[in-house]
Amino acid sequence: MKTNIGLSDKNSQEVTNELAKILADEYVLYTKTRNAHWNIEGPDFYYNHKLFETQFEQLDEFIDKVAERIRSIGHYAPATLASFISLTHLTELSSEKNTSQGFIKALLSDHESIIIELRENIQRFAKDFQDQGTSDFITGLMEEHEKMAWFLRAHL
Repeated sequence: MKTNIGLSDKNSQEVTNELAKILADEYVLYTKTRNAHWNIEGPDFYYNHKLFETQFEQLDEFIDKVAERIRSIGHYAPATLASFISLTHLTELSSEKNTSQGFIKALLSDHESIIIELRENIQRFAKDFQDQGTSDFITGLMEEHEKMAWFLRAHL
């Protein structure tokens, strides 16, 4: 059944295209955070192992919420690794070491990059696409990434 929520088909598709990129970014960051959780080494292993676990669990929730936002405006969410890699602006690999400092620096950089992307789209969703709901949604998502980045930054 066609979704009738006050968004034009064109705006709905544009919003979906942008949300698909956000979903891909979240999934790639989730995977990189899982990698940090699994592969962290050093004297602060246990503490950072738990920190990364907390963060990948948060990112898992973000992934679900973004995908559900796409579905709620009447489209299908991309759901393959190939689609995520083609849509993300993040790099899959990190040049940092498998130490707490290396993982934290790499993950912090990705969070900050996502924050910038989200911030740049807040007004675009509201004004260009007439979708205040998605604008509010990504504002909240941005705030969550800001807090996660703060937690990482506090370790440097």
